[in-house]
Amino acid sequence: MQKQAPKLVIMAAGMGSRFGGLKQMEPVDREGHSIIDFSMYDARRAGFRDLVFIIKREHEALFRERIGTRMERFFHVEYVYQELTDIPAGYSVPDGRVKPWGTAHAILVAEQAIGDAPFAVINADDYYGPQGFRLVYDYLSTHADGDRYAWAMVGF
Repeated sequence: MQKQAPKLVIMAAGMGSRFGGLKQMEPVDREGHSIIDFSMYDARRAGFRDLVFIIKREHEALFRERIGTRMERFFHVEYVYQELTDIPAGYSVPDGRVKPWGTAHAILVAEQAIGDAPFAVINADDYYGPQGFRLVYDYLSTHADGDRYAWAMVGF
């Protein structure tokens, strides 16, 4: 069986409550690029071709307009929605909870889109640089399934 190509999972469902808006879409330069633009450029150069965006359903139209549609020219893109109520059977949302559950929940809702592919996870509003993407892509694309250390973390 041929090894699947690595996927890049981008967590972009944050509400930016401390920032005061959707910082994952906020321009950071005079040309209007956001941090995610730089990350996707570096990810593409590293070899990633498959993206899974984790977003909030209510931000979908704006996200596609500002980011998603452009990225679909360069990547195979899937969208998954981090919904507060999308939790395992037997669990319930506590009264008063309105915020998403966080990183582990985000990956859980992306499980079907990820499938059996090796994957890396990034935050939409963090910059990792070209070397970070190269290291993780090279690792994910060269280590066989079932390797003793079938996981990695690139910290910068």
